[in-house]
Amino acid sequence: MTSPPVTAVIFDIGNVLIEWQPERFYDAVIGEARRKRMFADVDLHAMNDRVDRGGPFRETIYEMAEATPQWRDEIRLWHDRWIEMASPVIERSVRLQRALRAKHVPVFCLTNFGVESFAYARTHYDFLSEWDQEYVSGHMRRIKPEPEIYEMVEAQCGHAPEGLLFTDDRQDNIDMAQTRGWQTHLFEGPAGWAERLVQAGLLTREEAR
Repeated sequence: MTSPPVTAVIFDIGNVLIEWQPERFYDAVIGEARRKRMFADVDLHAMNDRVDRGGPFRETIYEMAEATPQWRDEIRLWHDRWIEMASPVIERSVRLQRALRAKHVPVFCLTNFGVESFAYARTHYDFLSEWDQEYVSGHMRRIKPEPEIYEMVEAQCGHAPEGLLFTDDRQDNIDMAQTRGWQTHLFEGPAGWAERLVQAGLLTREEAR
């Protein structure tokens, strides 16, 4: 069955446009064995979810650090050296974002990202300001894959759900978008995403290089 025409493309950011691998960062800084012990002791991803829901960036992380004194200095790195975790850029994905916009395809982001950390990331990555519409969880007070955040996009974006093509690296986020009737692509690398955009008739193979 032929898919409906795509009227807007929605990018996740972490692990789609920018690599997001906190474990890799800590492995390099404190060693894999200590990192594994710390992540077993402290739910740092839950802490990050609080930031992504709109919690204050520094205060949320520093409060966790003070509550867990045996890992205090290491936890603070989540704030103090955050930009090193949110790197490097996935360059081909950025080229695809810009190629779509050059063809006047509406391009949005839907991302789990804190208010202050997103503003900070923009000072390093100019492409994070290159959206026709942006949906940032910290401002929306909801995170993927909660259905409400998808409902908010639908209510605000001016496009029918079946015309949206969404890419994300997490299957649970993709699954929820599919239940809403969105077209989806599980991001496993920019080559596959480029091919999906070509298949949708949004870019030529030359444009998707």
